This record gives sequence, structure tokens and C-alpha cells, in this order.
Amino acid sequence: MSPADFHTSLKIDFSRGITRSSLSLRMLASFGMMLALLGCQVTRSEGSEAERPKLRELVNIDDRILEYAKEAASRAPYAPPGDTARERLAQGVRHLLNGDIGEAERRLSGVGFQVTRLTDTVSGRRYDEVAARKPGEEARWGRLYVSADATLRWSVQVPHPVADSGTESLGVRLLEEVPGGALVVAGAHRTAGRGDAADVAHRMDSAFHAIVTETQKKGIPGVQLHGFAKDSDRPFDAILSTGATRTAPMEAAALADRMQGDGLRVCRGWSKRCPLEGTTNAQGKSAKRNGATFLHVELAPGARGGGNDADEAAMALSGLLATWSDAGR
Repeated sequence: MSPADFHTSLKIDFSRGITRSSLSLRMLASFGMMLALLGCQVTRSEGSEAERPKLRELVNIDDRILEYAKEAASRAPYAPPGDTARERLAQGVRHLLNGDIGEAERRLSGVGFQVTRLTDTVSGRRYDEVAARKPGEEARWGRLYVSADATLRWSVQVPHPVADSGTESLGVRLLEEVPGGALVVAGAHRTAGRGDAADVAHRMDSAFHAIVTETQKKGIPGVQLHGFAKDSDRPFDAILSTGATRTAPMEAAALADRMQGDGLRVCRGWSKRCPLEGTTNAQGKSAKRNGATFLHVELAPGARGGGNDADEAAMALSGLLATWSDAGR
């Protein structure tokens, strides 16, 4: 699916009225029709206002998300949501992405989650946060942040906060820099569960997977951020792949070209054998089933966090997301 086909919207903007000068150019016979249309627009706008989340907070969005992500360092016990809870979470996110905030809140409240409209104190941008109402087991299932000021065009996924250090801060940076995005953050360290239960990149029974899948069903392309330790078998700064899909869209090749042009050593999983290609990634498999673009991005320590190449990697990824955002306009 081409990004140009993405048409999902979190809200519909009916605020653009019809000027008096344009009305004056219309024939009198169409005057009543135009007024009726204008009246319909006003009514829908008022309905949209009423459907905004009941909870609202003024926050520093960077601090809000990073403080949550860093809680994974405690390695508090993790257990995935049951089938019923996971389905209700998926339903709530589905309604949120469809713009039905009221129904989203009702579905999510049944599993201890809520929607909060956040306004960033730095940028003034607004985001809808899907998160557990209180600390505890549900809080470690993860969170979703969705731009409330622009049509949803892309997602960034952070499945291993703390464990893949710096991926959480990169995810937040991308959410803040490029309009029209969603950020999905896992809530537990990848080793916190029994066996690999908390390794959500390879599990289908997590809230993380349920949320990401809902964005994929809407045709939203996504980037999943990972980190790896650089050694003789992995002499790269970035390893890019398309998960379960063996071909790459043009924008993936453009991302690799830009990273390489900025001096990063890049391995392209769609054209050669690379380590850590993400072919068993659960979200990559679901993206293939749903026909959504999925990019698996592995970054060496120097290309994330405070590394020497972190800015170059972040700017290249921002360019990719901006391409997706612009393509849907």
C-alpha cells in the first residue's frame, strides 16, 4: 500500500467556513444550500468538541513519556493481559483511531485504562494518551500516544525500553518533531516476565502487539526501534529490514541512502544478508498480513541515545516520517 493511500484520520476538521465574499459570487438559488452546509459544519464541530477526552493535562510530553519508559528498569513482574482484556484494549484503540473518543473511553475503562488529552508545555501540541489509570500490573502493559492536532500518518514503536537504551528517547524525539504520528511504548523490561513473556516484539499476546496491529489495520506505516551491541559480527551503525517482507518500499531505500550519506555504515536487509533482520518479529508478521509498511531499525550504541551518530540517525528517521506525513496530505 502506498502512503498516498493512507486516509485514516483521528478527527475531521470542519472549522473552515465559507467567506462572505465567496458567497456573494454564488447565485441566489444556491445561497440556501451553502448556508445549510455551513450549518452542518458548525454542528459537527460542536460534536467533535464534546467528544474530546474528559481528562486533560498540561505536561512536558518529553518528561511524561521518558519517566514512564524508565520504570522498566525496575524489572517489576510482568504478565500479559488475558484474551478479553487484550480485545477490549484493541477495541478502545480502534475507536480512538476512528475518532470516537467516547466509545474508546468506555471500552478502555473496562480494563483499567483511560484516554487523557495532553498539551505539551513546550510546543503547545496536543496528544491523546492511552494509559493505565493507576500503577500496577496494567501499567506495565504499555502506552499509546497519538497526535491530536494532525491526521495520523505514521507510528513509531519502542518494544524494549531501557533494555535497548536510547530507543525510548529517540521515539519521543520523532513524535515531537514530525506531525501526525503515534508512539507505542512497551511498559516492561524485556526480561521482566516469565520466559520471553515481556519480549513484546516476539509475542502476539501483549497489549503492545494489539495496539500496533490496530494501527496496521488502518494502513498506517510503522518504524520499530531496536538497539544492538556493535562487534566484529555486526560492524554496522544501522541495520534496516522490512521484517517478514523481503521487499522494500522506496522510502526504506531512501532512509538507508540518507544514513549512508551521513556517514553511517548501513546493512540493508532487503538486498543482502544482515544480522538481526527481524524476520521473526511479531509486528512485522502482522504488518505483512494487514498490508502495512513495516521497517525494523536496529541501531548501534553510537547511533542512539547520546552517541556520536545519534543526531544523524534521528534526522534520517525524521525525514522518513515526514515523507509519510506529506504523502497523506
